[in-house]
Amino acid sequence: MPGAGLRERLARGPVLCAEGYLFALEARGYLQAGAFVPEVVLEHPEVVAQLHREFARCGSDVVQAFTYYAHREKLRLIGREDDLEPMNRRALRTAREVAAEHDALMAGNVCNTNVYDPDDPATHAEVRGMFTEQIGWAVDEGAEMLICETFGFTGEALIALDVAQATGLPTVVTMAQHASERTRDGEAIEVACTRLADAGADVVGLNCARGPWTMLPLLERLRAAVPGHLAALPVPYRTTSEEPAFQTLSDPGCTCPAPHGRPFPTALDALGCTRYEMAEFARRAHELGVGYLGICCGAEPHHVRAMAEALGRTTEASRFSPDMSKHYALGDDASLKAKNRRFAATYSA
Repeated sequence: MPGAGLRERLARGPVLCAEGYLFALEARGYLQAGAFVPEVVLEHPEVVAQLHREFARCGSDVVQAFTYYAHREKLRLIGREDDLEPMNRRALRTAREVAAEHDALMAGNVCNTNVYDPDDPATHAEVRGMFTEQIGWAVDEGAEMLICETFGFTGEALIALDVAQATGLPTVVTMAQHASERTRDGEAIEVACTRLADAGADVVGLNCARGPWTMLPLLERLRAAVPGHLAALPVPYRTTSEEPAFQTLSDPGCTCPAPHGRPFPTALDALGCTRYEMAEFARRAHELGVGYLGICCGAEPHHVRAMAEALGRTTEASRFSPDMSKHYALGDDASLKAKNRRFAATYSA
């Protein structure tokens, strides 16, 4: 659908968006866990571009500029506030270049500031200023849509949406629902998302925090309450009803616990979902009526490809989707050597 914008694509079928750049680039050694500031955008833009390409090849319809946590508060924390505008503009230009290669939508991005306090109007003005500068740069650099994401406070999400609405660009707004059943300002998630939809967001929903199996029950509630387009971008971790968010996960099988005392955020490896679990989530969420699907922290390209294929897509990377018929021992191709196929029986002996 060359040239189609977000609204047109949603009208034609599901839209897939890969997020999760913080975790992906920390794992690759280009970003520090803890501070989680996207310094890699300036120091190694080619690495960011490559990850964009990998996600796009695997089916992401959106190339999201890596400006998550590239805001004034985060850069102040590491003494790089002077790099605020260069970092945002470089991220936006990198995303625009890759989006053009793949007929994908280039999205500007703002997120939770960690500054907002519902009881302190001064912080409301402060975060509005932070969103205004980032969204202004996104418009300057040719963003075709805006993503406002990972909000714990409905009030902060509404401020981001208000700034985004002034641009006229299509806007996706997502809340991050942690262990609580309510937002940090005390609202049921369906109330928060209804308010965001009524305020003009094109797509509302959930991203981050929850894995697929603890996000689905919340999506059912949202579908019953919100008539418009819904978003669902879980983290690819096996959260449970007892540990509903990846921040709350424990790993009793780990013999050398992480030095900070919990798996989140640097010892989640053994708790990850397979590509097949993410594909099943995509199918089930889409059956619920979720049209904007994706994946957040912990995303890898093979997860994205599996989700795209579960939605009926053939991606550029589908040429390399698994075909176990040709495995030297586990396959059933007639040309394979019988001795190796007999050896495979020992795998389960």
